[in-house]
Amino acid sequence: MNNPTASAAQFFLQLSFILAACAVCRAVMRRIGQPPVIGEMIAGVLLGPSLFGIIAPDLFQTVFSTASRPVLFAVAQLGLSLYMFVVGLEFRTDVFRTHLRTAALVSGAGIITPFVFAGFIAFWLVQKGGYFTPHVSVAMAVLFIGAAMSITAFPMLARIILENGLKGTAAGTIALAAGSFDDVVAWMLLATVLGCISGNPMLVVATLGGGLLYTLFCFKLLGPILHHYFKDQKNESAVIGTLMLLLGLCAWFTDLIGLYSVFGAFILGLVVPKGVAEKTAERISPLTTALLLPFFFTYSGLNTRFSLLNSPALWLICLCLVLAAIAAKLGACYGAARFCRKTHSEALTIGSLMNARGLMELILLNIGLQAGLITPTLFTMLVLMAVVTTLMAAPGFNAAKRLSGSSC
Repeated sequence: MNNPTASAAQFFLQLSFILAACAVCRAVMRRIGQPPVIGEMIAGVLLGPSLFGIIAPDLFQTVFSTASRPVLFAVAQLGLSLYMFVVGLEFRTDVFRTHLRTAALVSGAGIITPFVFAGFIAFWLVQKGGYFTPHVSVAMAVLFIGAAMSITAFPMLARIILENGLKGTAAGTIALAAGSFDDVVAWMLLATVLGCISGNPMLVVATLGGGLLYTLFCFKLLGPILHHYFKDQKNESAVIGTLMLLLGLCAWFTDLIGLYSVFGAFILGLVVPKGVAEKTAERISPLTTALLLPFFFTYSGLNTRFSLLNSPALWLICLCLVLAAIAAKLGACYGAARFCRKTHSEALTIGSLMNARGLMELILLNIGLQAGLITPTLFTMLVLMAVVTTLMAAPGFNAAKRLSGSSC
């Protein structure tokens, strides 16, 4: 890999394999009524050592050699940061203003219940050993498992709502508002864990304090500056160029303080003026999702090794994690919606949408693995949990439609 020409050739070979696998898996998912992003998640796993590495080990090593992983990681981080920037650009705070009480109760249920389950699960896994790294305390394990179980695939949720005609409906609005709040809480908890993992109080202060100062800077200073700067700016290339420069700086800073680039990218997206945000998302979203984001799914897949689950006991633990995640999220959110006198159909729609974890879960898990919080074994189990719960969204939504005639 010292030869730049050979490195470039291998990169384009990887690109071809990744895009081809994603295209095939997207087509299969569409045929069975699943969102295309599910196909990309599965394609990433299939390209890893769990399948491609088994059926064609020599070719796997040629395409995804160890020496090429740093480049793959860098492109994956670029795609991920751009994607989270787009999520911030498309994030709508106005959904909180309608159905506020129900959204708050559903959101609360979708956070509190997973943390009750997480308390038992984390204590059990820490005691067994082999799932968290040795320096991770029970409290940190609870926070991480709780965040992993309470997170919602907010960007995918928004697209499902739009594609299925739920935009503006009570169920769609409640799920969107509750899901967005749950994700904010999950990221805050992850930031807390990342700050604590060093064991150095000053590093914790630097991480959390730096994150708070960065957020205040963006909302109080950078946002107004951008609003004024873009007010008379008509050159779209200049606008996007400026935002890409800021994205690089924001991602660098949050990486530097230990919060990872996704935080910087997301917060920056939130403070971009609305009109500019809509146009920018429209321009960069297609390239990001079609070309760059699949690299992140593939990098996650390279870290997912089903061979690590090499005993019935490990598969049983994995099954327990999946069932607990479903009960804690789908069950709790459904129950909260019914408590607010929503119909069975609306409550099942809300619960199914909130239960999907998708890409947001993979981001959280990759950060946990890179930060040395979890082992590859637990990473693999939680990736399976993310795939299963996301696959359940479409059947749950279809079942809700069949119940659409039900009364409260």
